[in-house]
Amino acid sequence: MIVLINGVQSIASYVALSKPVFSSNDKEERAEGSLGEKGEEQAQKEQVQELSRIDSQVRAHESAHIASGGGVVKGGASFSYTAGPDGKMYAVAGEVPIDTSMGEDPSENLAKARQIRAAALAPSDPSPQDYQVASTATMLEVRARMELNKERREEEGLKAYARIAEPQNQEQIAPR
Repeated sequence: MIVLINGVQSIASYVALSKPVFSSNDKEERAEGSLGEKGEEQAQKEQVQELSRIDSQVRAHESAHIASGGGVVKGGASFSYTAGPDGKMYAVAGEVPIDTSMGEDPSENLAKARQIRAAALAPSDPSPQDYQVASTATMLEVRARMELNKERREEEGLKAYARIAEPQNQEQIAPR
């Protein structure tokens, strides 16, 4: 999900659980006592291990965005949690706010767009949202390059005009 508020996008990642943490069948089986206490304990232990793995993965993913984001990161990571069977809360999704606003200076905008893309693609496993933010950064970079090229053409045109106009002005000014 992209959250765009005053030029700030969030790089969000959601980790899909490889198996449901709680299923309706588990609850029914527990209620009927068909799993047995050891089976239930084993299932809960596996759920806690899976949630712990996901929590670590989500936190590492968001930390990678922050570490490479530099000045474009506008705050820390925020997480969505789910409760495990042990009563602890586990991060299952996260996002990092990224400032995608552009200024007046195309050179600065070019550098900022590159930093945004680096932050978006920093994790070893970029999410679809990360790729979308990287794509936005690429579009911002293209705009900045176009502005830089326009400025360079204008400067070159003025210099060329000055070179052409200079000899005429010297002849008019020179005493006869």
